[in-house]
Amino acid sequence: MELFGQRLRQRILDAVPGLHPNNEGRARSGLFVIYYLLFVVVLACACANIGSPDGGPYDEQPPRVTSSSPRNQAIKSDKKHIAILFDEYIKIENASEKVVVSPPQVEAPNIRAVGKSVRIDLFDSLQANTTYTVDFADAIVDNNEGNPMGNFTFSFSTGDVIDTMEVAGYVLDAENLEPIKGILVGLYAENEDGIVPDSLFRKKAFERVSRTNGSGHFVIKGVATGKRYRAFALQDVDGNFMFTQKSEMVAFDTTYFETSCGPDIRLDTIWADSVHYDSIHPVHYTHFYPDNIVLKAFKEAGQDCHLLKIQRDVPEKFVAYFTSPTDSLPRIQGFNFEGDGGFIVEASEHLDTVTYWIPDTMLAYQDTLTMAFTYLDTDTLHQLVWKTDTLNVVPKLTRGQQLKELAKQNEEWEKEQKKKRKKNPLLPPEENPNLITYLQIDSKPAGSVDPNQNPVITFSEPIAPIDSSAVHFKIKVDSLWNDAPFHFEPVAGDPRRYRLFAEWELEQQYTFEIDSAAVQGRLGHTNKPYKLDLRVPKEDSYGALFIQCLAQDTGIVVQLMNNSDKPVRTERANAQGRADFFYLKPGDYYLRCFIDRNGDGIWTTGDYDKGIAPEETFYFPQAITVKAQWEIDQEWNLRGIEAMKQKPLQITKQKADKKKDVKARNREREAAMERESKKRTQGKSK
Repeated sequence: MELFGQRLRQRILDAVPGLHPNNEGRARSGLFVIYYLLFVVVLACACANIGSPDGGPYDEQPPRVTSSSPRNQAIKSDKKHIAILFDEYIKIENASEKVVVSPPQVEAPNIRAVGKSVRIDLFDSLQANTTYTVDFADAIVDNNEGNPMGNFTFSFSTGDVIDTMEVAGYVLDAENLEPIKGILVGLYAENEDGIVPDSLFRKKAFERVSRTNGSGHFVIKGVATGKRYRAFALQDVDGNFMFTQKSEMVAFDTTYFETSCGPDIRLDTIWADSVHYDSIHPVHYTHFYPDNIVLKAFKEAGQDCHLLKIQRDVPEKFVAYFTSPTDSLPRIQGFNFEGDGGFIVEASEHLDTVTYWIPDTMLAYQDTLTMAFTYLDTDTLHQLVWKTDTLNVVPKLTRGQQLKELAKQNEEWEKEQKKKRKKNPLLPPEENPNLITYLQIDSKPAGSVDPNQNPVITFSEPIAPIDSSAVHFKIKVDSLWNDAPFHFEPVAGDPRRYRLFAEWELEQQYTFEIDSAAVQGRLGHTNKPYKLDLRVPKEDSYGALFIQCLAQDTGIVVQLMNNSDKPVRTERANAQGRADFFYLKPGDYYLRCFIDRNGDGIWTTGDYDKGIAPEETFYFPQAITVKAQWEIDQEWNLRGIEAMKQKPLQITKQKADKKKDVKARNREREAAMERESKKRTQGKSK
């Protein structure tokens, strides 16, 4: 600050003739002193206002438009270069997310902050008799404190009339009612025949457009009166503002609407600080309709399928990852091995992840597997066709590296054994765990099992059929373990998993055992003796929940969701809309359901060209707390609450954007100064 003052003093001396100190008489003049003191005072005030504390009050005034060229809401304007001037330096935050030009521009406009102005360059040709809007939302803030200007829209018309109507609403994910941020929402007006053809969405860019915020909310401005419209949403992958790719998320509404408006009142709260409010004031404003459009977005089935990658972490297996589900497994023809290599295939439910286990150790220990890999791939016409790639599949960890790591582990183990025996020479010999690799076994659930559960036993590699005589299941009766009926069956299509079926009784203990070496892994490993102890809790450990869906629809599938919005139990409601959930562990649950039109038990997406909307999804608007020994009867009016208000905030992953407010920091500053003053007063009194 002192250095800056010296420089400023020198500039004053240089700029004003006769004030230079070399001129003895004039250097002592009062005029110099006045100039110098004036500039120092101005400088001190300017510096004090920037950051406070405590050089004076904070700037709490948001930016204000002083002028523009052309003027805001001008008519008969053909200017493609726009300048908007403000009363202070400004910046534009998250312009790519928040600023939207309508009608949409094929060549992206250049929108930037320059000092105290915003400059807009439009590159597309201007359409005749059209209202143009540049919606900044709350992106414009002052440069120092970040005070938002508020929702600001600049508009002009190339014709004699400027359209000022607005429509608003929400875009939600059709499957889980999550708000979708950043998706485009557009309008088409009816044609001369009074309709909006479905094909228009595939052939012509939106006429008016907006973008959703963090709450999935959108406002489309500059809409004309006297026309009927249809609304659409689009996750625009290729930037052409129309639905051209299956990978684009879309939403459509078959209903038509007309714009209207009317006077309304809202209540604004004036806050004294971050906790206490000062007053509530009625604010008169113009309410535009409709403001409750709800679009449910989805991706169509049959997404473009491509091979994403082949990954071979270890020599014994490799995994093929695809971008979307398919209905056929790939085919393999080896170049440096025979046929298909005898691989054991483990595929995900929809064949989008395929694991190939290599049981032949000679083949597994080859560093490179060269093969023709033939798989279903989407071509340029978006048709699934067979495609063949020549692949060299190399493990990240080769067999040589495995052996080096094993030798290192053996060396460390030997050193540890020598240390132990040095301390205690009488220790019995221990088996080196690095010499034999056993088949690993895992169970879910483990320890406690509910009466309606059947544990799944998973092995670390594909296994050969298990000899049933080496598997045992017992129930504890008094102090004795008695054989109990059970079934231990492979999970269909999965070479590594078996399921344990039994008639579970409340308050009973069970044990499930597999004899040593009873399970033969297809990679050559066997198991250690395995024992799984299971206990079924008492009946009073559970609660029950009975859901009565109030809806005219049949085929309702009700799901209990956890706090991660994942289903933990699913039940199909009966013809009267009732779904019963027994043996629920105490805790908070959330409810979701969908109308299963095709009866397959899973949520089904939509198809735009066929005019098929996705299966309708609903959420119960709050958590339901289940307690032990409680039975809860809950009625659920599926359509009693608007869709955008249904999903509980606790399980909504897409959170609303943080609201920008003018920072009321001066109140906090004054309060802090008052507290400091009281402390000084109290200190003096002591």
